[in-house]
Amino acid sequence: MKARREYPSRPLVGAGALVYKGAKVLLIKRKYPPNEGRWALPGGLVELGERVQDAVLREVKEETGLEVALDGLMDVGTDIHLDEMSKPRYHYVLVDYLARPIGGRVKLNAESLAFGWFTYEQAKMLDMSDGTRDVFTLHFRGQLKKLRKRLR
Repeated sequence: MKARREYPSRPLVGAGALVYKGAKVLLIKRKYPPNEGRWALPGGLVELGERVQDAVLREVKEETGLEVALDGLMDVGTDIHLDEMSKPRYHYVLVDYLARPIGGRVKLNAESLAFGWFTYEQAKMLDMSDGTRDVFTLHFRGQLKKLRKRLR
């Protein structure tokens, strides 16, 4: 049975990846609600009986054509979209990993409008989903700390 995304009876678990290549990260432009037209991390729902890590690998491959290796857990967050009556229309628990490409080339599926590899300066100007902005900021904050340590 497929999970009901709109007005679910409980939060749904999403798994995503911040895929990096050098100083750039991969973002996709979502085609469907709740973040239609906004830039986001590749990812999707965890299926029943599936490990979260396996869901990330599967979803990134399905959405982008890339095979990735996971470097570690980045963040666990919540994405809630309320309707006009303040009722949760969408409710996700998001588990996001840091990942690097190890094979394939970007080829989007039907769920996305576009993709891009963005630097921090480029991406911070984009209309990103709230969860993506949080993970994106965590990543680049961590990169800045590493750089500062190297410069000391």
